[in-house]
Amino acid sequence: MKSNTRQILLNVTGSIVFLSLPILFSPDLTNPDGFIHIKGFQRDFIGYFLLFLFFYLNYLILLPEFFFRKKYFMFTLSVIACFALIIILPNLPAGSENPVFFPNDQSVTHPFPKAHFDYHHMRFFIPDLKARFIGFLLMLTFSFLLKISMRLKQTEKEKLNAELSYLKAQINPHFLFNTLNSIYALAINKSDETPTAIVKLSGMMRYVISESDQHFVSLDKEINYVSDYIELQRLRLENTVSVHCSLNGNPEGKQIAPLIFIPFIENAFKHGVNPEENSCIAIGINITLQEIHLKVHNNKVHHANVENTVREMGMDNAISRLQLLYPGKHELIIDDKPNYFSVELTINIL
Repeated sequence: MKSNTRQILLNVTGSIVFLSLPILFSPDLTNPDGFIHIKGFQRDFIGYFLLFLFFYLNYLILLPEFFFRKKYFMFTLSVIACFALIIILPNLPAGSENPVFFPNDQSVTHPFPKAHFDYHHMRFFIPDLKARFIGFLLMLTFSFLLKISMRLKQTEKEKLNAELSYLKAQINPHFLFNTLNSIYALAINKSDETPTAIVKLSGMMRYVISESDQHFVSLDKEINYVSDYIELQRLRLENTVSVHCSLNGNPEGKQIAPLIFIPFIENAFKHGVNPEENSCIAIGINITLQEIHLKVHNNKVHHANVENTVREMGMDNAISRLQLLYPGKHELIIDDKPNYFSVELTINIL
C-alpha cells in the first residue's frame, strides 16, 4: 500500500513539474495576465502536454499491448502517428493571430504592453522539428526504460514468491513429520498429556495453513507458535532434557516472516537430546523497537542414526529464506563446536 501511494505521488509530482516547464521558461512570465494568450506560449504548452500524454500512452498501452506482445508493426505505426500529431497539433490555428504592433498607427489599441511585441513574438511559428524530435525521443526512451524496470521488478517478485513457496513446501511437511513423531511417542507411553499435545498440534497446523502463505505475520502469533512447539517437545521429553526459555520485550504491533525461527529451534531438539547424556537446550528471544534477536544453544549428544542431510536441508532452507526476505537486514552467527551448537539471529524489522 505504501509503495502504491509513493508511486502515485511521484507520478503526480512529475506531471506537475513537467507541465510547468513551458510556464517557467516563458520569456513573457513577467506579464502573467497576458502571456497565456500569446501564440508562442500556447504552442509550447500544447507541445509539452502532448509529450506528456504520449509518455503515459506508450507506458500504459503501446508497450504492453504491442511491443511486448511482439506486434512491432502496430507499435511502430502508433509511434509514428503520435509523433506526427505532436508536430502538427501545436501549430494548428487557434483563433486569431496575436496583435501586431504598428508603431505609426496611433488608432490601433494594443492589449499588451509595447515591449512585448518584438520580433520574437511576431514571427510566424515554424515547427522546431529538432527540438520536438529530441523531446519525443526522450519520452519514448524514458517510458520504455521505466516499463522495462517495472517488468523486471515484477519478474523478480514472482521469482521470490516461487522460491519462498518452494522453501515452505519443504519446511512444513518436515515439521509435521517431527511433531507427529512426538505425539506418537506420547501415545506409546500412554501419557495423560497426549490430548494436550494433540490440541497444541491442531493449533500449530492451523497457524501453518492460515498464516504461512503470507510474507509477514504478527510477531505475537509467531511466538505463540514457537511456544506451542517447545511445550510439545517438553511433553514428549518429560524430564530427560533441561529446557530454558526466555522472552524479553513487547511483540505487539511487530511483524516477522512466518516459520523463520522454527528450523533453528527444531534443530536443537532434534540433535541436542539424549536421555543418557547431559541434554540442555536454551532458547532466548529479545525484542527491541528495531530488532528481534534469537539465540538457540544446545549441547551436542550422540545419536545412533543422525540424519545430517535432513538437518542440513532445514538449516539451508532457513538461511535461504532469510536472504530472500531480509537482504541486508539480518545477521546470522552459527557457532559449531565439538561439544555444543549455537545460533544467534538478529533481524532488523524496520
